[in-house]
Amino acid sequence: MAQKATIYKVELTVSDMDRHYYETHKLTVAKHPSETDERLMVRLLAFALNANEHLEMTRGLSTDDEPDIWQKSLSDELELWVALGLPSEKVVRQSCGKAGQVIVYCYGGRTAEMWWDKIENSTTRFDNLRVVNLSEKDTGDLGKLASRSMKLQVNIQDSDVMVSVDDSIVYVTPVRWK
Repeated sequence: MAQKATIYKVELTVSDMDRHYYETHKLTVAKHPSETDERLMVRLLAFALNANEHLEMTRGLSTDDEPDIWQKSLSDELELWVALGLPSEKVVRQSCGKAGQVIVYCYGGRTAEMWWDKIENSTTRFDNLRVVNLSEKDTGDLGKLASRSMKLQVNIQDSDVMVSVDDSIVYVTPVRWK
């Protein structure tokens, strides 16, 4: 019998001083059975970094033709495609053709560096692609914050990120590779 997704209730408060965006989002997030707490928290961080009233979580891992997060215009055009992990060169190319802007949040330490070394040259033609690396330590620490019901506070200033849940705080420094 197939395992079912685990539901997480998240109250995500974003204070983004860089973009002057201050809002609280009440999210119901389905965690795929194969998804780790670390990936779930990276997904929530990516949502916070791009927070917008039209930003949405998608079916993510359960579908191949959708990103983890997207933003569509009122006329249903894909404005933003957010992917997590280490997508193949083909997926990066296809998503750059479908959306106005594509952001890949990669993580995994040395594995992410090897992935980027492999596909970096093939991405130079995509002006709408941004690749951001999250350190293995940062994402590991984020994973430890995960719980089924969270009040998550994300503060962003000068591209530095502070994520807090209750009394626990994790500082994340995203590094832009492209």
